[in-house]
Amino acid sequence: MNFDDLIDRRGTHSTKWDMMEDLYGVSPETGLSMWVADTEFRAPDAVLTQIHALADQGTLGYSTIDGPYREAIQWWMQTRHNWQIEREAIFTTTGLVNGVGMCLDTFTQPGDGIVLFTPVYHAFAKVIRAAGRTVVECPLVNKNGRYEMDFAAYDEMMTGAEKMVILCSPHNPGGRVWTQEELQGVADFAKRHDLILLSDEVHHDLVYAGHKHIAMQNADPSITDRLLMLTAPSKTFNIAGLHTGQVIIPDPDLRARFAARMAALSLAPNSVGQFATAAAYSPEGAEWVEAQVAYLDRNRQIFDAAIANIPGLSSMKLESTYLAWIDFADTGMPREEFTNRVEQDAQIAANHGTTFGLGGESFLRFNLGTQRSRIEEACNRLARAFGDLQ
Repeated sequence: MNFDDLIDRRGTHSTKWDMMEDLYGVSPETGLSMWVADTEFRAPDAVLTQIHALADQGTLGYSTIDGPYREAIQWWMQTRHNWQIEREAIFTTTGLVNGVGMCLDTFTQPGDGIVLFTPVYHAFAKVIRAAGRTVVECPLVNKNGRYEMDFAAYDEMMTGAEKMVILCSPHNPGGRVWTQEELQGVADFAKRHDLILLSDEVHHDLVYAGHKHIAMQNADPSITDRLLMLTAPSKTFNIAGLHTGQVIIPDPDLRARFAARMAALSLAPNSVGQFATAAAYSPEGAEWVEAQVAYLDRNRQIFDAAIANIPGLSSMKLESTYLAWIDFADTGMPREEFTNRVEQDAQIAANHGTTFGLGGESFLRFNLGTQRSRIEEACNRLARAFGDLQ
């Protein structure tokens, strides 16, 4: 459980490292990859041992682990999040973006409006548009470096064409852990406008001290007749490449509609992903997560301190996730200039804020889920790249 151990992923078909030169002009030989939301940490031994056992037996045929897999999910959500889930509520998709696509396909029609609180995870808008639906952006309010919601303004924006609202909880890229009051506001907003509420809670295990994630189903049990929940072990345990996520549907009628669509498309889960999930959602996995969050918290503190020392830059204080949201607005630089300094001068690949929607124009997103030495190197590179502002 040594998170300081460097892992060289260059030349391993890693999207994060082997695609950054094509996308950002940053060479993997000299650059630091801080964009894609996976970490540089080895998965827990419990997960790796299970995968090795599958390989060692020598056959990769059809497997049945549905029972232990569902039981592990139920145990994890009850133990970690005080969230009781019925076995029949769990559906497995090929990762959570696929889960979003399946929910759009099942519960909305082409042309329907889909509400996003932006800036927000860029894949939402991408899959909404690809499905022929319309993105409706409700901008978050950046109040003293902390995102808040303005439901009165959002109410005015609704036209009646909207059929679904997608919530990112905890929030990516801002790192907010929404409060009970805020979650109740989202639930009430969905009820007022007769919207299906899709709550993506993939970062719910990566929450820092002083904050508590509340599952949407717990925040307002009366919302279950319109609620769809998304979870996955992918971000928590760095196993996103196994593409295994869960759509959890409390309401039997909504479940039946989703099950029918899954059956019509003959979708079935990846058994390796199910084995890995069952191994991760365990006491051994919980111990590993606690150690990882403590390590990430220190990374966050070091990075925030370095950003605070560069005039014109500010970091949104993370309450969760390993994704730092850095604002360059006060440098007075156009987006092209501060982006070029990060990519060409500092040789760091970070996500462009514009891809997250309205409100992201002056931001870049940096992935802090890496070894401490790389965080310190990134801090030094940024200080040099913006050294003329000192």
